[in-house]
Amino acid sequence: MTHLDAVVAGGGPAGAAAALVLARAGHRVQLLDDGGPGRAGFKGRDGFKIGEFLPPAVRPLLADLGLLDGFLASGHPVSTGTYAAWGSARLHGRSHLFDPYGHGWHLDRVRFDAFLRDAAVAAGAELRRAVVLARLDGGLVVRERATGALSNLSARWTVDATGRRCVIGRRHGIRRRQDRLVAAYAVFPDGDPEARTLVEAVAGGWWYTTLVPAGRLIAYLTDNDLVEPTLRTPQGFREALGRTEHVRRRVARRGPGSTPVPRWTPAHGLRLEPSAGPGWVAAGDAALAFDPLSSQGILMALHTGARAGKAVADCLADEGRTTAALADYTAFLDGIATAYRSNHAYAYDQERRWPLSPFWGRRRTAISH
Repeated sequence: MTHLDAVVAGGGPAGAAAALVLARAGHRVQLLDDGGPGRAGFKGRDGFKIGEFLPPAVRPLLADLGLLDGFLASGHPVSTGTYAAWGSARLHGRSHLFDPYGHGWHLDRVRFDAFLRDAAVAAGAELRRAVVLARLDGGLVVRERATGALSNLSARWTVDATGRRCVIGRRHGIRRRQDRLVAAYAVFPDGDPEARTLVEAVAGGWWYTTLVPAGRLIAYLTDNDLVEPTLRTPQGFREALGRTEHVRRRVARRGPGSTPVPRWTPAHGLRLEPSAGPGWVAAGDAALAFDPLSSQGILMALHTGARAGKAVADCLADEGRTTAALADYTAFLDGIATAYRSNHAYAYDQERRWPLSPFWGRRRTAISH
């Protein structure tokens, strides 16, 4: 049994940020990352990891974490804005030119996540290639990535940054789903070099495409009960793509036979309630997951991870502060969730071209309630 001040389960942006904050506060913290290339919906077989945009507003946070200079030097491609056919068939552009924080970035997520983990390790966190299986009687059961062996970890506090799996938090709270949104996506090795992300609404959902290090990402978002069976095949995915007006042009040079097998991942909004309790807190998608339309997922993972790390550090420094620290963290999440719901409702309310569509009808019903 290894005794630690804190264990952070999950080596993505939320987990790395939490481990970084805890280590800098002088606590012995272990960051668990499975290090594997193949979890469905997270890391693809080609090393691609979905979740590829970082908005300009991340700059102050990265600066506060002491990571901005290192991030800027890492050379992630610049995002100058977006195009959207939303609310009408006409394509509208939105530039970051007038954003007070400047431009955003198209992330190489595998490299970005490694950068964050390296920063946590440099601050004093211990990186362990293992995955959490369960939290029992205050301890964690983990499986080592290299050997498959099981072991126990004892820690005063645990941060659940295991994403939508929410391995620890789901034992303590209720997970409230916003809807049934899923994403089908494929990465094409080449295509149009246009760097701006493009979003296009269609009757059954919406598409988006952007450049990633592996090529061009094409994704279709719809509800899981509305998925046509053919969409799960390369031919069906390509035929559906071919019915778009704008997104299809980004891969027009490639023939149908070159379409990859589409992958699938959950994309619905999600909230864990409560998101913290005695001895544990949840961060990132484990606490609060966003619809990809927001383009805020990685930013919020970093914010919640850093705040979760601070909350745990406060509890470790003074047990008498535990109730207040957890209440502050919960209030922080509540504020994010309230703003997200408002922005989400507003964005979907802008699209009214298909009044009989179940996909859009459900979102109008949700707005009215």
